[in-house]
Amino acid sequence: MTKTEATAEVFWTAFKGLPRKEQQAVLQRVLRDKELRQDLMDLAVIQSRQAEPTRPLRDYVKDSRRRG
Repeated sequence: MTKTEATAEVFWTAFKGLPRKEQQAVLQRVLRDKELRQDLMDLAVIQSRQAEPTRPLRDYVKDSRRRG
């Protein structure tokens, strides 16, 4: 486990140990940060699409130019 992963694990464990109301307060603060909120949404999209097949960027650009 890397130092970064260990630090993340400590924070995650602390968060999960909080009462539900305090967890919600932490999440509300996270969501008020516009940049962090956007980063979280991007990560969620990446995670949800990981199983999709990939294709070369060149093919994507070629197809998108054809469409308009």
